[in-house]
Amino acid sequence: MTGSVIAGIGHTEFSKDSGRSSLQLAAEAGLAAIRDAGLVPSEVDGLVTFAVDDNDELSLMRALGLSELHYWSRVPGGGYAACATVQVAASAIAAGAARTVLIYRAMNERSGRRFGQPLVRRTTAAPLDVHFTYGIDTPAKMYALWFRRYMHEYGVTNEDFGRYVVVARRHAATNPNAWFYQRPITLDEHQQSRWIVEPVLRLFDCCQESDGGVAIVVTSADRATDLPAPVSVVGAVDAHVTGTSIMNNYYLPDLAGFADAQRCAARLWGQTGLRPGDIDVAEIYENFSPLALLVLEAFGFCGRGEAASYIASGAIDLGGELPVNTHGGLLGEAYIHGMNTVIEGVRQARGQAANQVPGVEHVLVSSLSSALILRAQ
Repeated sequence: MTGSVIAGIGHTEFSKDSGRSSLQLAAEAGLAAIRDAGLVPSEVDGLVTFAVDDNDELSLMRALGLSELHYWSRVPGGGYAACATVQVAASAIAAGAARTVLIYRAMNERSGRRFGQPLVRRTTAAPLDVHFTYGIDTPAKMYALWFRRYMHEYGVTNEDFGRYVVVARRHAATNPNAWFYQRPITLDEHQQSRWIVEPVLRLFDCCQESDGGVAIVVTSADRATDLPAPVSVVGAVDAHVTGTSIMNNYYLPDLAGFADAQRCAARLWGQTGLRPGDIDVAEIYENFSPLALLVLEAFGFCGRGEAASYIASGAIDLGGELPVNTHGGLLGEAYIHGMNTVIEGVRQARGQAANQVPGVEHVLVSSLSSALILRAQ
C-alpha cells in the first residue's frame, strides 16, 4: 500500500483542434479534478507533471487559484511517465512534502506539434539525434524495429495486431468521451488501412494525435476519509533497464519481449502481493497496437508469444477473462500521453465507466515502464 488515494479526476474534451492554449486545457482539467475530489483549489499544495509539458507551474498555480505550493516535480519522458507521476505524488505525500498533489498533462498535439510526423532536421539533444542519424525520424519507425523482431520470433502477423485494434475500437464506440465514439471497425477495415511501416504497422495500429488536458488529484488515505470517491493506490512502480533509449532497447539479448515492463510487473507483484489472477480489468498504454500484446505477456496474463491467441479467444473483450482498455485505449479514445488511461482505471474502480466491468476490485494501469494497481473502496 502506498498510503495514497486518487481522490479526483478531470479532463477536457478530446479533439483535433481545441482552439485554446495548453495552459487553459490544464486549468480546465485541473479544476474539474479538484471539484471531483470534493476539494477547493486552496487545498492543493503540490503539482506534478511530465518533463515535456510546456505549462509553467506558477502560471497554472495562478490560473487555478492555488494559494501556496510546497512541492513540485516533473517526470522524464513521454508516455512512460503517466503512472510514474502518481508514484512521485504518492512519495511526496508519504514524505510529508505535500498534502494534496494535482497531476496534470495538457497539450495541443494535433493542432500544434504533431508527434507522429517526421522530424524535419537533426535535433541537438540525445537521444532523438541518435535515432535520426539512422533515418528513424518518427515514433512508428522507432518502435517498428522492436515489434518486427517480436513478429519474427513468434510468427505474429499484422492481422493479429488488428484483432486488438478491433476490440479497442469496439470499446471506444460505446464511450461518449472517445474520438471514435460510435465508429467501430472490422478486421477487414483494419487490413485495408494504409501501411505506415510495412509489414508491421498500419494506420489503425497507430494512436491518435489529440488535443486535450487530463488531471488527477492525489492525497493521503487519511485525508480522504470524508471525500466522495477515493480510489486506493495499492501499488505504484517505475522500472528502466539499462540501455533503453526513449522506450526502445536494441541491445538486449532478448529483443522479442518488453524488459522494462517485465521488471515493472515483478516489482508491482512484489510490492502488492497480488498476482495476474487478482486483476479484474487492465488499462494499457498502447501508442501502437503491438504494445498491448507485449504488455499482456510481460505482466503474465498469458505466456510469451501467446498474446495473439489470447486476444483472439475473446479474453480482453468486455465480459472476457481480462477486459482491456475499456475506454478504447489511446487508439480509440485519445492520446494524452496515457493520462486518460489512468483516469479510466479510476472510473472502473469507482464503478463509473461508460463500459463498466461488473464487480471490479483491482485495476492494473500500465504505461510502458511504470504501472499502478488501483483498488475500489
